[in-house]
Amino acid sequence: MALFIMSINWTEQGIRNIKDWQKRGGAAKDIAKKVGVEIKQTYLTTGESDLLAFIEASSGDNVAKFAMAIGALGNIRTKTARAWTEAEFTKLIGELP
Repeated sequence: MALFIMSINWTEQGIRNIKDWQKRGGAAKDIAKKVGVEIKQTYLTTGESDLLAFIEASSGDNVAKFAMAIGALGNIRTKTARAWTEAEFTKLIGELP
């Protein structure tokens, strides 16, 4: 499974209805499962992003479907980056020509 880091920011609608966060989080987990994504952990953050989510999926296509599905609900906007663990990164370096 590949690791992805999803940066999440609330929309005006999302922050206005912040008290519904737990319900929306549960719905996001259901959507994730349907498209083959596992939400490993979500963090409330300060700075550029409101939240950071660490997710795993077998394919970037699954992550794209997840981002579109949860974004379409109108409460958040996302940016996603592929992440490699230190062990994976070390392996990549070892395979350089």
